[in-house]
Amino acid sequence: MERTVKEEEPGRELTLLVDGRVELLGRIPHSSNATFLVQLSCGDDSAWAVYKPEAGERPLIDFEPGLYRRERAAYLLSEHLEWAIVPPTVIREDSPLGVGSLQWFIEGDVREHYFTLYAGSPETHAVLAQIALFDCITNNTDRKSGHVLRGDDGHVWGIDHGLCFSADFKLRTVIWDFAGEPIPPALLEDMMPLADAVPSDVADLLDDAEVTAVQRRVQRLLREGVLPVDHSGRRHPWPLV
Repeated sequence: MERTVKEEEPGRELTLLVDGRVELLGRIPHSSNATFLVQLSCGDDSAWAVYKPEAGERPLIDFEPGLYRRERAAYLLSEHLEWAIVPPTVIREDSPLGVGSLQWFIEGDVREHYFTLYAGSPETHAVLAQIALFDCITNNTDRKSGHVLRGDDGHVWGIDHGLCFSADFKLRTVIWDFAGEPIPPALLEDMMPLADAVPSDVADLLDDAEVTAVQRRVQRLLREGVLPVDHSGRRHPWPLV
C-alpha cells in the first residue's frame, strides 16, 4: 500500500462551487436522502455538482440534522492529510432548497465501483487501501461499493460522507480486503498531527466528543500500525453497492 495523492490544485472547482450560480437540474435516484444534480455557472464557465440540502435529510436516531457538515468535514480532513480522497466540497446557504453541501461531480464510468476496481484493476489497490484507512479515521458508517468512483482521469475518489465522525464506533464498509495489512510509514506520518489536534476548520463542524474520537482513533491506528480486522464479520453496510 503506497501513499497516493492528486497533484493538480482544485482552483477552478472551488471557484465554481463557492461563487457559481446554482441551477437545479434534477434529483439523483436511489439516494437515502434527497440528492440533486445541479449546474454551476460562473461567467463563461460551468460544471455539474452534487447538492445535498439539509431540508432533504431523513431524520436519524444516531446523527443530528446537518449531515452536509460532515460531507464538508470529510473533504477538509482529506485535504489536510493531502490524500485527495474526497472531491471538492463546500457548504452553500444560497442554494435552491436552502443550506447544504455542494460537491464536485465526478465524471466516469458508472459501471465501476469498489468491487470492480479491486477485482479488475490491481493498480488501484494502493488508493483503495488508503480510502479504507480514511474510513477508519472518520468512522465511516456507510462505505458502500458505489461510494468509490474512478474519474475519467483515472483518479479514484470516495464520496458520500454524511454518516461519518460519530463518537461511537460505527465503522461499516465493504473495504475489508486489506485488513491486517501494515499502514505505510508515509501515511502514518501524515496522520500523526491528528493524534494531538484536529484542524480547527474540521473541528468546528463536529461536536467536542466527535473531535476527541477522531484523535483516539488515530492514536490507536498509530499504535497498532495495521488496518483493522472485522472479527465480527458484520461490519458491512446494506446494500453493499
